Amino acid sequence: MTETGLSRLLVATLGEAAAQQTFAQLHVAPALLQPVGETVARAELAQALNMALFRDLLARVPEGAAYVAEAGKIVFDHGALRTVAWPSGALPPGEAAITRVLRPLGYRFAETYPLKKLRMTGRSWRHADMPEDIAQFFVSELHPGQFSPAFQATVSRVIGASRDPLAPADLALLEQLARDKVLPWEAALRLLPRLLACFERQHGLFAQSDYEALKAESAEMAWIATEGNAFNHATDRVADIEAVASAQRALARTIKDTIETSASGRVRQTAFRAASVARRFLHEGQVVTLSVPGSFYEFIQRGRIAEGALDLGFDAGNATGIFKMTAAA
Repeated sequence: MTETGLSRLLVATLGEAAAQQTFAQLHVAPALLQPVGETVARAELAQALNMALFRDLLARVPEGAAYVAEAGKIVFDHGALRTVAWPSGALPPGEAAITRVLRPLGYRFAETYPLKKLRMTGRSWRHADMPEDIAQFFVSELHPGQFSPAFQATVSRVIGASRDPLAPADLALLEQLARDKVLPWEAALRLLPRLLACFERQHGLFAQSDYEALKAESAEMAWIATEGNAFNHATDRVADIEAVASAQRALARTIKDTIETSASGRVRQTAFRAASVARRFLHEGQVVTLSVPGSFYEFIQRGRIAEGALDLGFDAGNATGIFKMTAAA
């Protein structure tokens, strides 16, 4: 593997073998494969973060890992995660916990998608420098204020003492990156693992009864309770989603029965059902382990708008349908 700024970041963060495997799995735009310079550009740091998060998702989603192993290089379209617009201890509430990372990396808010049936709001974030080549983020917020008082109290018990993975020194580096659009190498190598830590669960063990209470009103909040701000799914941009779905169905994988299609007809999505994961809970003074829905792998086909540019939008109806993939596993 020829050393570039991007490869240096990934090797330092993941190790040589894991970095090589991740490069083999993902298409990377040539403009991101620059020689090692004196500083690290925000686009390089954003791409390194995305590639590490993609690898983390595959480690938790066996069907996704199997598909990628067969598919060769894939185009990473977007990663999605869930947040809670509610007091969260030391962690900034809602999407602020994530957007404080995305903005300095060069991401800009793109569009809002009301997810009314789920009592959530989705927002897309697109990279300012290379919007078609660097994966977007779809960041959703759940609104506990729209649920019952008992639900709200349970949310507070579960996430109310969340920790902040970013120290003041990390926040200072993000401010520097936002200002200069580059970081010195030492700073970039120190910051990247701290940014990865933002995409984890930031609260500790909680009662199984609280999990069941959350699930009774919101499968999405129950998912956040066990998985936190980890990638809910990562998405492969494909040329023919019908062919992909048919091929995966023939392999007896848990591909969605239908393909979600946007109002414009240009954005089509489907997905594997969420993987089951083992998570620990407190129950009658003991720690117990249960199988719960984890993350999943998604596919998207994007058409082009009148000017010829790729339609990088999303669709609230599509998103609501896709969210059901984690309702049960």
